Amino acid sequence: MRRTLHNYLWAEFKKSNPVRFASATLTLALCLMAVVPVSLAQKVSKPERKVIVVAKPDYPDILRHAQVGGVVRLKATVLPNGTVSNVEVLGGNPILAENAATAVKKWKYAPAATQTTEDVSLSFTPH
Repeated sequence: MRRTLHNYLWAEFKKSNPVRFASATLTLALCLMAVVPVSLAQKVSKPERKVIVVAKPDYPDILRHAQVGGVVRLKATVLPNGTVSNVEVLGGNPILAENAATAVKKWKYAPAATQTTEDVSLSFTPH
């Protein structure tokens, strides 16, 4: 069986100095315990507000028949009372994005203590 230099050195290190190996393993474990919660905390996102009223966007027949579709990404500014005050287009087909923004401005969200910004993605499928 062929062993790489790294595997050979690692095996020799474990055999020759078990106390040092245990110390290195413990140090590595403690470092990982300190790093893991920090990295997990960065992935926590804010809870999204619940949408109460949804207006369906218009899908122009000419785009549907031409098989033009895709995802439109928007950022909606929602007032504390739940009405949408502003919609910013982040990406997508310009015509579909205009129709999506018009529809999202009619949406009604659940009330909250403060104004929030909500990420909205709407999918247009021509099938």
